[in-house]
Amino acid sequence: MKEQDIYSYVLEEKNIYESGVGVPIASGWNWSMYNHINYSILMKNSQFPITQTKLGDKPNKNIIMPVLMVDYRSEGFDLKDIELYVDDKDYYHLSLLGRKFHTKWALKNNIDGFIDDVVGNLVDYGLALVKNVNEERPEVVSPLQIAFCDQTDILSGTIALKHQYSVPQLKEMEKKGWYKDEIDFCIVNAKAEKANPQSPGQTVELPSKSIEVFEVHGSFPNSWLKKDGEEYDEDDELNGDGYSKQLHIISYIKGKGQTKTGICLFKGKESNEIFKVIKRENFRDEIFGRACGLGGIEELFEPQVWTNFNMIAMENMLREASKVIQVTTDKGFTKRQNTKNLQGGEILEMEDGKDIKQLNTQPVSFNLFDRAAIEWEQFSRVKGSASDPALGITPVSGTPLGTTQMITAQGEGIHEFRRGRTAAFIGEIYREWVMDYLVKEMNKGDTWLDELDSDELQEVAEKVSVNVSNYRIKEMILKGAMPTPEMQKTMQDMIKEEFKKGGKKRFIEIMKDEFKDLPVKVKINVAGKQKNLSEMTTKLTNVFQAIFSNPQGFMQVMQIPQASKAFSEMLEYSGLSQMDFSNVPPPMPEQGTLSPIQPSNLSAPLTQ
Repeated sequence: MKEQDIYSYVLEEKNIYESGVGVPIASGWNWSMYNHINYSILMKNSQFPITQTKLGDKPNKNIIMPVLMVDYRSEGFDLKDIELYVDDKDYYHLSLLGRKFHTKWALKNNIDGFIDDVVGNLVDYGLALVKNVNEERPEVVSPLQIAFCDQTDILSGTIALKHQYSVPQLKEMEKKGWYKDEIDFCIVNAKAEKANPQSPGQTVELPSKSIEVFEVHGSFPNSWLKKDGEEYDEDDELNGDGYSKQLHIISYIKGKGQTKTGICLFKGKESNEIFKVIKRENFRDEIFGRACGLGGIEELFEPQVWTNFNMIAMENMLREASKVIQVTTDKGFTKRQNTKNLQGGEILEMEDGKDIKQLNTQPVSFNLFDRAAIEWEQFSRVKGSASDPALGITPVSGTPLGTTQMITAQGEGIHEFRRGRTAAFIGEIYREWVMDYLVKEMNKGDTWLDELDSDELQEVAEKVSVNVSNYRIKEMILKGAMPTPEMQKTMQDMIKEEFKKGGKKRFIEIMKDEFKDLPVKVKINVAGKQKNLSEMTTKLTNVFQAIFSNPQGFMQVMQIPQASKAFSEMLEYSGLSQMDFSNVPPPMPEQGTLSPIQPSNLSAPLTQ
């Protein structure tokens, strides 16, 4: 590496990566990340590989995309599942403000899109690479951006990303500290073309200039940080044999022929790790020795290939079957008659005793190929854990509802596992990259109009009713009145109801430095997100019927320890929360047994 410079190093490693040589995984299995990514893109988008261009006009029945759609829905989660909270019992009430601020920030920065990109890359390629871009939404790196990397473990070696910048985009990089003169030099010498990914060494013409830039992260000799053309100095620490983590932003100017001259747009040391990666797994079944996990498209390579094989065979049969071929025992028929431009109603003459008939071109083995294609499609659904209900396909007539629900629940198992791993990965990104920035933003103070959901409105109303009623009770005591506990409870209820009349839309304000030195944490709650709604509705209906059909009898039965335990176990097995049913109110007393407390002197306004 000492004899190289950053420019020759990048070109050499890029050529090796794109050659498809790859790395050995097992005896007889050599894996190329470059080929894996490109082949996955082709298969997902119903394209035949370049080596099969003769098949370009042949049918391509895409059985991969429907399964991927199930994966995207089942393994992703929403912004509402990310919850910020203050981990301090004395300030926990500020958690609502933190959650609301995070929702506002996340919508502005499209965090939902960020989550979808992570899940999408993870499903498609078995790998999601995320980059920290400092006080902004983290960036999900498309695998197509990778110029080269360590194909055994992407974080253990150099990572080089390629970008294609327009002139205005490249000029914007001056604001990030890139070298102005070098940027201008690149723009002047750039051409309106870009590399052709299908033909190495060739270019595609563009309507405007496009500059290819490489962003290289890795451990390199300190001497590579010297300025281009800088002379050797024995006292300069950059002349030693030491290595350091560095960032190099480079581009190339094309000279005569295929020669390229490298130009540095920026370089410097890196102190922090800026990449995180997650690989797709099947219940921790990781493929050792390769950078990507088992991708959702890769799972279906074989079913897609053989489905296309059968579809092409059937298409060839249909082409042959569409031909109308006549055979005759009259050898002189075609010589005497011109049959190319025959019109309906014309009469043809044949020799006595001779005949003519249509040749039977019906394909005998068509059904065999059709059945094989259907079997491969069914196999792809099983392998991708995509049941018929998940695909929106109506079950076979007569299939019991319970069976359908059970099959759907079983198929969700692998998706739930992967969704949990993705949630843990997003949580790690939040804790290490996002939270400090978010708290810093909250401490600046802010006011905005937001909408509270029912639970949030109830939570705020409870706190307001307690605070306002305490203030009023204090005033009453100072005036010599002594409110009873019943009066205090009635006062709180009235204040609460009056507050709720204000509606769900409220102005929310965070005071400056209100979250300073508070432990703000994040949790991602994806448990039960993909619950089958019809199944949950059935379970809830059964529970409510048991409670409301005879509430007095239900409460009496619940006094029996064994019955109470059995009811709790039923809720647990059903996937319902026991806490939601722990405070079932006792039956209402008969009317007239108690006289309501008449509130008095409780009409003070809520503006106190």
